[in-house]
Amino acid sequence: MSLKVAVQMDPMEGIKIGGDSTFAIMLSAQARGHALWHYEAPDLTWSKGRLLAKARPVTVQKVEGDHFEFGDWTTLDLGSDIDVVLMRQDPPFDLSYITATHLLERIEHETLVVNRPGSVRDAPEKLFVLDYAHFMPPTMITRDMGEVKAFLAEHGDIVVKPLYGNAGTAVFRIGQDGANLSALVELFNASWVEPFMVQAFVPAVSEGDKRIVLVDGEVAGAVNRVPGKGEIRSNLAVGGSAAKTELTEREMEICAEMGPELKKRGLLFVGIDVIGGEWLTEINVTSPTGIVSIDEFNGSDTGGMIWDAIERRVAEHMKS
Repeated sequence: MSLKVAVQMDPMEGIKIGGDSTFAIMLSAQARGHALWHYEAPDLTWSKGRLLAKARPVTVQKVEGDHFEFGDWTTLDLGSDIDVVLMRQDPPFDLSYITATHLLERIEHETLVVNRPGSVRDAPEKLFVLDYAHFMPPTMITRDMGEVKAFLAEHGDIVVKPLYGNAGTAVFRIGQDGANLSALVELFNASWVEPFMVQAFVPAVSEGDKRIVLVDGEVAGAVNRVPGKGEIRSNLAVGGSAAKTELTEREMEICAEMGPELKKRGLLFVGIDVIGGEWLTEINVTSPTGIVSIDEFNGSDTGGMIWDAIERRVAEHMKS
């Protein structure tokens, strides 16, 4: 089955091909004979009942500095010209992102969109995870200074982070003495209109923050991301390092509980974050990463698993 695939993502020029999950998925698609087009979210236009994208055909190769080649610009009708849209632009999860999900929802009766745009919109990383609060460390979402101070008094050591942050941005640890807590809460409230997240600090984060990837509700693999010296953030984008890992019984329990729900929602490619083998912190559905490291450590083919799942979904859609 040869598919026509439009990839909604960030500029090709800025991709770090050594670890970029979207690039790995594109390589896998191309190897299967699928045709690829590239466009960015601002290239979307809705007109006369149709969703259009100004896009370019693209071929990719794993050559640093020469990793893509564009064809000529064209205007695609994403409903009639394309079989699959991959929504893979990086956060922030803002009104621009949300608008793109609303527009892409309008072609779902014609074209498979991965992940399902309405489900992405309804499952922001640090809010969807509250459905599984029994697996989380003690957590609070608030803008209230008094509530945060009471939470610190109860737990002694906490982490404060923005509700819609990404890649470890603006994550702060506050110790038992509460130094700078008031100033930090004031800064968060001045910087963002939404509340922020407060969690009890989990010391086991020094041993790593595990990214587990699920494909169509099934575990594809995991990688442990270890913080750099003096850091609590393990994101690879801020200096964390990747290490081979296995799943604990608790992590398998977490995945088994949420897997069917992810599949039902059309969240085909998901990355969850777990600390210390037991504490779930996020469910990443917008533009999950980690598959390159997972495949390097395990000799697996997560990109192939993703396309197997997409091809199944497309075949089911054609039958209906």
